[in-house]
Amino acid sequence: MTGAIQYAKRRFESARAAIGAETGSETPESTTDLGAAGIHFQLWLLAGLVLFPILVTVVVSTKQQGIVTSLPDLLPGTYAVENYREAIVDYGFGRFMWNSLLMSVVIVVGKLVVSVLAAMAIVYYRVPYKDLVFLFVLFTLLLPVPVRFVPLFQLMNDLGWSNSLLAITVPYIASATTVFILRQHFLSIPTSIVETAKLDGVGPVKFTLQVLVPMSRGVLVGVSIIMFVYAWNQYLWPLVIIDSEANQVAQVGLQLLQGDVQGGQLSWSLVMAGSVLTLLPPLALMILFRKPLLETFAIQQK
Repeated sequence: MTGAIQYAKRRFESARAAIGAETGSETPESTTDLGAAGIHFQLWLLAGLVLFPILVTVVVSTKQQGIVTSLPDLLPGTYAVENYREAIVDYGFGRFMWNSLLMSVVIVVGKLVVSVLAAMAIVYYRVPYKDLVFLFVLFTLLLPVPVRFVPLFQLMNDLGWSNSLLAITVPYIASATTVFILRQHFLSIPTSIVETAKLDGVGPVKFTLQVLVPMSRGVLVGVSIIMFVYAWNQYLWPLVIIDSEANQVAQVGLQLLQGDVQGGQLSWSLVMAGSVLTLLPPLALMILFRKPLLETFAIQQK
């Protein structure tokens, strides 16, 4: 009986497909395929629009002068090694990138420590008026960064930290965004685990290192990537507080490359080489750790 029913069903599907072909109508399967093809085309189109400026930047960095006036000028040149060597060695861009890397690593480590402790205190401990404190932390997101430049500049000068690594790292150690993300993640951890840890007499330090950090490894990695990219792209504050060119960061170093004019003409190939070098570290991290990064954005949406 079952075989007969399956045979009749196959005959019915074949007849329906034949009728659809004769009448010119589409079956649900073909409609679904067309919809998926349209979505994939839109995604590839958007990806191409995003990648096109990057590809142009890479191509221009291989030219002698980097002047693009027509489509044939978008073909790769033969000066790539020379341009990148000149930017890194002759113009000290390697030093700028090292300063940016050092600044970003210090900011990421400092933010992780402060934010984990703050989120843990807000979620797991009975702190007086902790909800009000958390609202105040979120309120700091409403203050634009340039508004804080004048008091920060005066404070750095009073402490004697101007033109140093402390000046470009300490003001960024606290992060309301990171505290918010970690708080949301800590709230998603089952309370039974926390209660078991309390019954076993686990202290705060041991609870943090052996329970919270292992269970939050993916989120911590994703948050670290976000913080690294944010720190790496800092431009205005280092430009204001750092006076010495040797202590500048990569983003300001790009401006210094643009300020170097050779024979009255800006060498765009050199500038594009510096842009590609600046893009590589955050791009590599985002590709390598894309999965925990997406998980972090999912937590933000929740």
